[in-house]
Amino acid sequence: MDDVYTTLRRRFFHVCKSQNLLSESVQVKARVLSSKEAIGNPETEDFPIQKGKERLMQAAFGTGKGQAFTDRYGDFSGKLSEVIDMHLENNFRRAVFVATLNAVLDHLNEVQSTIHCRDSGPTLCAEKLAQHLKQRYGSLKITQVGFQPRMVEHLAKAFEYRILDMDPDNIGTWKFGTLVEGPEATADAVTWADLLLVTGTTLINGTIHDFLRHNSLLFYGTTIAGAAHLMHWDRFCANSS
Repeated sequence: MDDVYTTLRRRFFHVCKSQNLLSESVQVKARVLSSKEAIGNPETEDFPIQKGKERLMQAAFGTGKGQAFTDRYGDFSGKLSEVIDMHLENNFRRAVFVATLNAVLDHLNEVQSTIHCRDSGPTLCAEKLAQHLKQRYGSLKITQVGFQPRMVEHLAKAFEYRILDMDPDNIGTWKFGTLVEGPEATADAVTWADLLLVTGTTLINGTIHDFLRHNSLLFYGTTIAGAAHLMHWDRFCANSS
């Protein structure tokens, strides 16, 4: 069975082919955004991007823009066909591919919400997410994959709740009354949960396969915008543009 990257690459290729983009000489550029450019001033300093753990890479294609969070970042310039053919063997290459995918689908008006929200946006998004989950599910056990501080702040007090994260500085600490667990707890936390709330960054760091088999899965964020569209995954991203 194909892995998610093989399937995603194939579907992206067919989109580009159907739009006659593969035969064109198209330049795709990605640059690394500073934390201020990426999320503005959210009035707190606990987001990973503010601590230098991650950067938000942004690709531009035609009228479209797309982003991807990654811990391996840098600039890229090349043809669209080069991105589609790229071996996705590390986080940098996957970030280039994913940001480009988001930008192309934004250009084609096939996806929305590919640019991260700024300033008070993360707080408002977290409030809307808590309301959405209460209305849709009522009471349930949630395992959140990835430490997004405003979501943790709002969800930890509303649900039975666990957090998984890969940042050694977070693992073993308590955030808003909930212990942050590391990758070694993944199997147990996934089995325990009624719903997995998964950061799109798992598509960049290669851990996404650990969560796709769960019966109830909701991705969040801009990184996974294009992939969620092509793969028919549920995604929540309330305040991005």
